[in-house]
Amino acid sequence: MSTLLHKLTTFRPFTAMVVGDYMLDQHQYGAAERLSPDAPVPVLHASRTEDRPGGAANVALCVRALRGEVRCVGVVGDDVEGRRLRDALAAEGCDVEGMLTDDLRPTTIKRSFVGLAQHRHPQKMFRVDVESRDAIADALAERLAEHVAAHLDEVDVVCLEDYDKGVCSPTLCRRIIERCRERGKPVIIDPAAIEDYDKYRGATAITPNRSEAELATGLDTPIDASQVHNAGLAAALGRALDLDAVVLTLDRHGALLEERGGDPIVVPTVARSVYDVTGAGDVVLAALAAARANGFTWHEAVEFANAAAGLEVEVFGARPIPLAHVQREILARSRSLSGKVRTVDELLVELAVHREAGHRIVFTNGCFDVIHAGHVTYLRDARQQGDLLVVAVNSDAQVRAQKGEGRPIYAIGDRLDILAELNCVDYLVVFEEPTVDDLLRALRPEVYVKGGDYQPDDINEIAVVRELGLELRVLAHRPGLGSTDVIERMARASGQ
Repeated sequence: MSTLLHKLTTFRPFTAMVVGDYMLDQHQYGAAERLSPDAPVPVLHASRTEDRPGGAANVALCVRALRGEVRCVGVVGDDVEGRRLRDALAAEGCDVEGMLTDDLRPTTIKRSFVGLAQHRHPQKMFRVDVESRDAIADALAERLAEHVAAHLDEVDVVCLEDYDKGVCSPTLCRRIIERCRERGKPVIIDPAAIEDYDKYRGATAITPNRSEAELATGLDTPIDASQVHNAGLAAALGRALDLDAVVLTLDRHGALLEERGGDPIVVPTVARSVYDVTGAGDVVLAALAAARANGFTWHEAVEFANAAAGLEVEVFGARPIPLAHVQREILARSRSLSGKVRTVDELLVELAVHREAGHRIVFTNGCFDVIHAGHVTYLRDARQQGDLLVVAVNSDAQVRAQKGEGRPIYAIGDRLDILAELNCVDYLVVFEEPTVDDLLRALRPEVYVKGGDYQPDDINEIAVVRELGLELRVLAHRPGLGSTDVIERMARASGQ
């Protein structure tokens, strides 16, 4: 079990402050199946318009998807789009008190025209930007800095998303970084594509892509840049800006992590069919913030962010990735999911994914030695009590303690192999204790199933079942089909 998976099982809510260039992404969708008669250009037959929070606003939504609380700090214009953006963020549970209005500039709008040809995937045709790239006035920057300082003790981490639209001025960046250092709050920056990164000096970490790092350092990077060359880029930024960490994103090659005083580490990603890279950088920033707020090491945080960004590029447009999806992706990377046997920690992660989907979890346990028709009927009936069935199987030592010497007939590996072939069984876990009290407390299924003619008070785990408020189902058994009965019949048949 990896340390990262273990930390995912205790992932807790956190609070992030997201400062930066807030935008409204507008998408005009329609069919694009013919050329204009007056020019060789496609015609978009518009059918619907969709508004989405973009830029720093998308970072805020990504944080929310990872179960974080968000304080938004930025600037919008005194216009319909600015009000629409504020309302959209508030509707998602974000605090927008720090979203100030500047009547001298418009709300930044990215208006994309998206065509669908012959019912295939949507394809962006072109984009129109409405924006001002002038730096905000010093007085407005001071108001933003005061808001940050006033609420800094309420957050775990600060994210600064800079798209070079004027909000992240040198004055504001330096004030925020200074306050974060004084209060011991990490500040993680997704930098703009600019030549001078001096305004980010003293931040905790920075997350440029390779071309941005090349522009900021003045170092040319070949397309097939080696790890040594990439590490040189990251190290140069770390030294120049006095950073704790540099996370250099490398597209399909994952990311390179350079920590202060440490060796560079390449954190690979999984090869994917990239559909749209829009929003991947926003997801990386949000995921790093979520991970660090939860006590992940930088290496673990980059693994977590890689998994989230990998899911992002497989969808069209900037879409927040829910925590449960990232958890599932990390679990899939940690081991093959072709089988059904899990450790307890792995089950905690996977069951969290199922709960996110509203699935009802059923749990049962037993020795399952010499599996027979009674077992099959029982497990099939158990599965029908919910959406998935977890079966806990006694270890060989526990079977021996309960049944005596000579048992089990089949070792734990054989028993698991047989049970795994049953379609009604979704997950298998081995337990070493005399009862499943600890497993019930850890997994907390909705339904606990026992087979046989038990009365509730006769069940060893009844106290825990009542303590946790679990639903108990006792299913009818088939007389004469217990493992012991089957073994005795076989012995008589063989003349022993």
